[in-house]
Amino acid sequence: MHTSPATASKPAAAVAPAAAAPQASQPVRRFTTAGLMQDQREVEIEHAGRIYRLRITQLNKLILTA
Repeated sequence: MHTSPATASKPAAAVAPAAAAPQASQPVRRFTTAGLMQDQREVEIEHAGRIYRLRITQLNKLILTA
């Protein structure tokens, strides 16, 4: 005897209200390390009351620490 699978009704998913159309996005600002570091191997960056250090390593990689 062949039985077909039951077709259970699924409740309709709630539809979120349409979000406001996004504003035209501005391009992401780009800095060169030469311009940012100005011939230094390390700079301090203040963010939200904390000081972070951006450092260029001996292998020419960037490290950001708090």
